[in-house]
Amino acid sequence: MKWMEEYRRKLVFPEQAVKYIKSGDWVDYGLLCGQIRILDEALAKRKDELKDVKIWSMLTLSPPKIMEVDPNGESFIWNSWHFSSLDRSLLNNGTPAYYSPMRYSELPRYIREEIEPIDVAMHQVAPMDKHGYFNFGPQNSHSKAVCDRAKMVIVEVNQNQPRCLGGYHEAIHISEVDYIVESNNPALNEIKNPTPSPIDLKVAEYITEEIYDGACIQLGIGGMPAAVGDIIATSDLKDLGCHTEMLGDPYLKMYRTGKLTGQRKAIDQGKITYSFALGSQELYDFINDNPLCASYPVDYTNRPSIAALNDNLLTVNNALEIDLYGQVCSESLGTRHISGTGGQLDFVLAAYQSRGGKAFICLSSCYEDQNGIIKSRIAPTLTSGAIVTDCRTVAHYIVTEYGKFNLKGKTVWQRAEGLISLAHPQFRDELVAAAQKQGIWRHSNRI
Repeated sequence: MKWMEEYRRKLVFPEQAVKYIKSGDWVDYGLLCGQIRILDEALAKRKDELKDVKIWSMLTLSPPKIMEVDPNGESFIWNSWHFSSLDRSLLNNGTPAYYSPMRYSELPRYIREEIEPIDVAMHQVAPMDKHGYFNFGPQNSHSKAVCDRAKMVIVEVNQNQPRCLGGYHEAIHISEVDYIVESNNPALNEIKNPTPSPIDLKVAEYITEEIYDGACIQLGIGGMPAAVGDIIATSDLKDLGCHTEMLGDPYLKMYRTGKLTGQRKAIDQGKITYSFALGSQELYDFINDNPLCASYPVDYTNRPSIAALNDNLLTVNNALEIDLYGQVCSESLGTRHISGTGGQLDFVLAAYQSRGGKAFICLSSCYEDQNGIIKSRIAPTLTSGAIVTDCRTVAHYIVTEYGKFNLKGKTVWQRAEGLISLAHPQFRDELVAAAQKQGIWRHSNRI
């Protein structure tokens, strides 16, 4: 293999690789199952030598050692493009962790044009192939953009990373790599979908009523989108397609039950198109070296003008709160940061641009707060400090366990009427009173 000589020349110990990081540097840590592990451990040992090293991350799945040894963020500053539960726990435990707002389809451009130059990019990759390429594994996303912008690229080779075929930008060539580190080959992080609750299943039933043969499906993260996939897998639907940001186990179920063929897709016909995968080891084994699956950067999968080329694009995503005007918050509880915009807005826009497409935002009608108080997720106005993920002019279908409502083309009083009908019955009277006070209620249309 002609690339092996270069491989051996660039192969170093992790301690050697991280010595090139200096105080004040911007360092990319990879994302999801591609987050570095042994390089992280080596860098943590340099805590007392370094100050103000700024880390880029996204959807952290493994506790970073650098933050364990530096909980006050004096040496290392954690910055994330999208919070995971682990990112939230860092913040909630008092460790500085900062979110960078972004629209996911634009992220590769942010990296190439907007952010400060990346001094060192460190990504976990699959073993080098015979052509000299290291595959990024199930996290294409913005990985190539990071490596293109970085002054130095270090790869951490993990034998367990699946080789995810493209598409494009799914790999980096050894000629573009400065140093190689061989890891202790940790297993990939597995994320199990929770057992759907009765509310999840009811919401999923309302959504699947709108799905028909040949539709192209995008499912977001969470129990309700996963429940939609489960119901599809046991349905009579056929010839469905997949064009999604995140590929999860629900798609695997749909494929194995013969529902997912992709034969009616306008682009990537017959392919399972995705930007990153997150789920079980069974899913990672399925996508490994599988020409059925096409891994793309997120500025392809999430760009509305591209996704919308597929007719009958149906997108399903979660929300935390919706007000009577149709503003959707999926990122925070007031000022308490939870997640991020991610690709939700991209796919809300894409679905409506698609011929026959529909965008569904789903949520339970109410929830129990930290003090055990039941609160409505449909509110007169968003909680003070809440982030608007989907503005009222783009939101399409809203779904709770009490039904679904199409916001498009509706006046403010029609919106108030429809959204209140989706609220838990115990909150409807007070929502009506609030709508009257806000001047968006017609007395003749009381529920």
